[in-house]
Amino acid sequence: MAFTQGSHARGSGLGAAASIGIGAAAGVTAAVGLLIGRRAATAGKIGKGHPLKHRVLDLAAGSLQRKYPLEAMSTYLNGFHMYADDMGRQVEATHFCIHLRHDLHQCVIFDRNAPDARLIGIEYIISEERFRGLPEDEKRLWHSHHYEVKSGSLTAPGIPELAEHAYFEDLVTTYGKTFHTWQYDRDDFPYGIPQLMMGFTGDGQASDEMIRARDDRLGLSTPGKRENRADIPMPEVAPGANMWESGRTVQTRVEETDFKR
Repeated sequence: MAFTQGSHARGSGLGAAASIGIGAAAGVTAAVGLLIGRRAATAGKIGKGHPLKHRVLDLAAGSLQRKYPLEAMSTYLNGFHMYADDMGRQVEATHFCIHLRHDLHQCVIFDRNAPDARLIGIEYIISEERFRGLPEDEKRLWHSHHYEVKSGSLTAPGIPELAEHAYFEDLVTTYGKTFHTWQYDRDDFPYGIPQLMMGFTGDGQASDEMIRARDDRLGLSTPGKRENRADIPMPEVAPGANMWESGRTVQTRVEETDFKR
């Protein structure tokens, strides 16, 4: 009787293990199927007009290829930029960032968070210590994030308030260098050369209408975030940043030159 009970117990254990294994396999299969389904749906949204063979290749690549830099993008930020030489040209910027080193983030920027979003630029974000060590000519290309954070205009959509607050406690002292490769406020095609962008540094600079439209679309409250971040200390901006505030600025231009062999 004892032997029979022991055998039954072993059988039950194997049965349970098998059930768990089958359940896990089913879960993995379902997850893979869901991932492929999502990627197929995304590809369908942006694949209209493409030849069928291109759409099949896009789906296969999206489902099977590893994209390590994309997988490493851990932060989604939404904010606003202005052209370094024209405050009247203001655009919304959706960032996806990798925390590459303790004092360096690298971000790709789109016009919005959507499958068919346009890639419009890049931004590097560095610590205050790193910024202060830059050559003076280099500092002219960088802007501070103190006002963007304190005003609530820079956000991390979908993140709980406590987590977002902790993140911005660090980001408030950082500096960014941003170039937009697509002037989407003017053209529906990436004409021209990359343009240097800057961030806002005071009230009354960014368009209220632009901020309200963003808030309504994403379900945010910039005034609410401003109030929530009132306890974050306002840092002193390091000399050399936000060059446009002096009345002079820099911007990229095309220059013809001799070709070197």
